Amino acid sequence: MLDARGQLCPLPVITLARRIADVPVGGLVTVVADDPAARTDVPAWCRLRGHDFVGAEPEGDGATAYSVRRRH
Repeated sequence: MLDARGQLCPLPVITLARRIADVPVGGLVTVVADDPAARTDVPAWCRLRGHDFVGAEPEGDGATAYSVRRRH
């Protein structure tokens, strides 16, 4: 899990981009962010980079957990 709470756009996506290479192909990584822009930024980044956006789940503290599956 990558905790990007308190980080504003584009930092949650930059955090994801830096760490995706550490995830095995087919593995999941979750980014927890409270920046509203992450709602569109994370899925858009996945489309641009060829990874799968699995979904988003509220965390209960105002943040959302965005799950991404590494495709390549």
